Amino acid sequence: MTENSPIYVIGAGLAGSEAAWQAAEGGAAVVLHEMRPCRGTDAHQTDAFAELVCSNSFRSDDAYANAVGLLHEEMRRAGSLIMRAGDAHKVPAGAALAVDREGFSNAVTRALESHPNIEIRREEITGLPPSDWTNVIIATGPLTSPALAEAIRAETGVEALAFFDAIAPIVSKESIDFDIAWRQSRYDKAGPGGDGADYINCPLSEAEYDAFIDALLGGDMTEFKEWEKSTPYFEGCLPIEVMAARGRETLRFGPMKPVGLTDPRTDKRPHAVVQLRQDNALGTLFNMVGFQTKLKYGAQKDVFRMIPGLQDAEFVRLGGIHRNTFINSPKLLDGTLRLRTRPSIRFAGQITGVEGYVESAAIGLIAGRAAASQAVGGGFAAPPPTTALGALLAHVTGGHLSEGAGAAGAFQPMNVNFGLFPEIAAPRLGPNGERLKGKEKGRAKKRAQAERALYDITGWLTAAGQARGNTAAE
Repeated sequence: MTENSPIYVIGAGLAGSEAAWQAAEGGAAVVLHEMRPCRGTDAHQTDAFAELVCSNSFRSDDAYANAVGLLHEEMRRAGSLIMRAGDAHKVPAGAALAVDREGFSNAVTRALESHPNIEIRREEITGLPPSDWTNVIIATGPLTSPALAEAIRAETGVEALAFFDAIAPIVSKESIDFDIAWRQSRYDKAGPGGDGADYINCPLSEAEYDAFIDALLGGDMTEFKEWEKSTPYFEGCLPIEVMAARGRETLRFGPMKPVGLTDPRTDKRPHAVVQLRQDNALGTLFNMVGFQTKLKYGAQKDVFRMIPGLQDAEFVRLGGIHRNTFINSPKLLDGTLRLRTRPSIRFAGQITGVEGYVESAAIGLIAGRAAASQAVGGGFAAPPPTTALGALLAHVTGGHLSEGAGAAGAFQPMNVNFGLFPEIAAPRLGPNGERLKGKEKGRAKKRAQAERALYDITGWLTAAGQARGNTAAE
């Protein structure tokens, strides 16, 4: 253990795990607090660190065409523990990076438990840290314990916003009827560790789709408590029945879209499709893509077994719903994620208003590096806003605040996307001198943004490394 004043990291989810790792790798002493198993949550099932409670996908791994894929690559270059464990435990998922959730979580846990600069304490923190904790990262995520959440609200004077995040069911592969279902990725596109046939597809005819929608909308759903009824959903993770209620065709243009798929029984594109993605390394479990739900357990079995190919499905985990909380970060945090009213405290992860596993870990990465610089006496420069890391940080700490009261008119969660990056001129000509138009021009612009980001992140990491080296030399 190093001898400088320790950094206290509260919460060992993806953000807290990454923050602790980055801080320890930066030469700081770290005390990592995790309340599980002393106190459980509504969504976690184990006491392992960085447990994935919803999907097992880190989404696109294409660094030049997708902002989250770019974020993956930047984090890899920054020595991310989350990305290292994800790459080591990936499972086939088309163009996405998906992981064996148990292997991934166990790898993160082992790495943190064995790091010489990290001390693990299994205990609940029920209030804001004491004044002698001068360097703290709160990374308690969307399921912050009620006591700590209340302490945060009391300190900030601003009511934390909340939304519901729903969990998709997981199905045993051996219970899927492959006389009906087939393996294929959209447009046969292969991703990391995949072969172009990474998803299991269950087709629906127009009549089957209509019957499914009727049953879905008529299913018995979880009732919210009175104080929860005004809580908004995050648009990127809507329960499937909420999407269906917006119009009968909504799902056919969302998670049940049939584009890029051909039913081998008919050699035609089906009317609608339910896709299942591999959930573990053995390939024995598959989750229903986009089927996060608030249906009660009995209704889930009845409705989802109406899907052709899943009529005898064995659900090893049914869907569920839990409440997420996040703070009004642009108003409350400074440019290095410190609470303006108590600069000894930083926040990281989903509680800051980012959405997604990788985004949460990315904010943890930045918080850990910033805290380490403070602990060992070095300066900290934020990653450039032209990078995925910097664009996400800029959104959290300086994002636009809409006028109006309540959740609808305030700061909202955000996945990383190229819309958060500074503008760049789109290339007009292709590699062969051809004039680019429409989608081709858009793809070329994204590639240009990605190339700029990777160049700039390399410069940032080089400068950060030099700063650490100079500090160590002193």
